This record gives sequence, C-alpha cells and structure tokens, in this order.
Amino acid sequence: MSYWELFLIVAIAALIFEMFAPAMFFLSIAAAALITAIISLWYTNFHWLIVICSALSVIILLFIRPWMKKIMHEMPKSVDFHSEYIGKIVKATEEITNTGGAITVYEERWDARLANPESAPVPAGSEVRIVRNDSIVLYVEAV
Repeated sequence: MSYWELFLIVAIAALIFEMFAPAMFFLSIAAAALITAIISLWYTNFHWLIVICSALSVIILLFIRPWMKKIMHEMPKSVDFHSEYIGKIVKATEEITNTGGAITVYEERWDARLANPESAPVPAGSEVRIVRNDSIVLYVEAV
C-alpha cells in the first residue's frame, strides 16, 4: 500500500468521524491527511509525512476552525422552521382536542392540539389560529 493511499484512508475515516461528531475537529485531520496524501506522491519519508500531517492538523485546527466557527455563529439563529406558522389562521381538518387533531398548512397535514386545555374541542372545518409549536405538533386556538 502506498503512503498516499494510507493518508487517503485516514482522510476518509476522519470525514466519517466528523459526520458523527460535528465539531470540526476531525475535519481538520481529514484536510491535513488529504494534503499529506498529495505531498506523499513526491515525498516518501513516512516519518516526515507523519510530522507534516500532524503539523497541518494543528495549524488547521488553530486557524481555520475559529474562522469556520465565526462563520457558523453569524448564520441566522432561527432554526425553528415552524415559527413562520405562528399567528397564521388555518382550517381544522379533524376535530382538535387536548389529545389530538389535525390542521392543514400550505397543503401539508400537521398534528394539532388545543393551546388552552380548558377550551372546548374545535370541530373539523373550523378556523383556528396557530399559537405555538412543540416539535411537529402545532398548538391552536379557535378564532
């Protein structure tokens, strides 16, 4: 097995680890191993290739990772894709109670519950206002 193949395997393994633990740590190792695999096509001293790969990992980790984290933190904070539904008035497709029901939003069926547990059940076909969400369940009140 050539050295470039070995470092390519390390790069692929590090990318797989990064998928399971997305902290950009294994990504720096993967990038360093990929660069070292390219270098190993011309330079064949294995001990120095290990040193090069280690040094590149540290350099990428210390300089590129903070830059990437800064970019990630500048992205919009709202990842709640249901927030656009809050306040929207829609029709109940099934009777809505404290324990079940359904509404249709943009031609999609969503599970719905009453926002106020003391409210009377809302019959199918009635208009309701979306008050909040909890994961994939939207909480509504009668209009």
